[in-house]
Amino acid sequence: MKYLFVVIGILISIPNMVQGQISNVVEKFPLPSTLSESSGAIFFNSKLITHNDSGNANKLYELDTISGSITRDVAISNATNVDWEDITQDETSIFIGDIGNNSGNRTNLKIYKISKTDYSNTANVTAEVISFSYADQVNFTPNTNNTEWDAEALISFDANNLIVFTKNWVNGTTKGYLIPKTPGTYAPSPLPTTLSSEGLITGATLNPSTGKLYLIGYSNILQPFVWVCENFNGNDVFSGTNTKTNLSSLSFEQAEAITYVDDNRYFVTSESFSNIISDDAKLIAFSTNDAVLSSTETGLESALLYPNPVTDYLYVKNILFDSIEIYDSRQVKLYEGTRNRIDMSRFS
Repeated sequence: MKYLFVVIGILISIPNMVQGQISNVVEKFPLPSTLSESSGAIFFNSKLITHNDSGNANKLYELDTISGSITRDVAISNATNVDWEDITQDETSIFIGDIGNNSGNRTNLKIYKISKTDYSNTANVTAEVISFSYADQVNFTPNTNNTEWDAEALISFDANNLIVFTKNWVNGTTKGYLIPKTPGTYAPSPLPTTLSSEGLITGATLNPSTGKLYLIGYSNILQPFVWVCENFNGNDVFSGTNTKTNLSSLSFEQAEAITYVDDNRYFVTSESFSNIISDDAKLIAFSTNDAVLSSTETGLESALLYPNPVTDYLYVKNILFDSIEIYDSRQVKLYEGTRNRIDMSRFS
């Protein structure tokens, strides 16, 4: 069998930073029915890890982004899914945000912290617990879907801190709260600058290469959008340049989660809904040009990739490189390695 290589990304040097633009927005596939209420996502070990929100199982699910099937689930044995709304990661840990607060009256907000080593090696893990409340919340009277104190977005900001972002049903003003990663009980005050989000913020991810913050959300007519926040001061993440892009090609979507995949690729999950109209949960992808390769710096113009079409092995010559990645036309990573001879039979 012969294979036509379509897209090959060769990561060689530090990329040039350019103004980010969102493009190539594609619906990859419907999520399995088990994940109809997918609410958070990270990309770890070449798998999408997601979870459902309120009242569902206390489990994380691994999703194969090529086949669309669930390949594994891991239970958090000492956790209850009161309202899990987002998930994030750092080098050693995964953090699950039990931060949903639709009525604004919760006094048991938590972030569960689990070891990546434990997660990778067993189907049942025990979490450490980070408990918190908002220092500026004084009114806990229930007011369903009409509160400033709901939250669905969580990021790992630096080595020591997380940030929770509010989902403000009242006026769309989103606040950030810096919370330590060390297990304990905290009452954080809001960060100095807020974001007039023009909708409901439902997920967040931080690009570790560019330092840009991406927030996903939707309007009151289910128009999904992305905010990109950059050039901010310290941890005051809304103090710099904040740019909103409507994902107009998606029409009606209850976008719930966003995760960084690599420098220029992101995944979004949406939740199923049924009202006047209905739609299934989906995995969505988009690209940016946050980081691009310079052919002048890397010598890509002299690189040889052959044969094309390829039968058994693809060869890369006349270039020094750190790693090679191969993607299909749906932006799914098929291969990553460091050799200049790539066995293509695995893609048959």
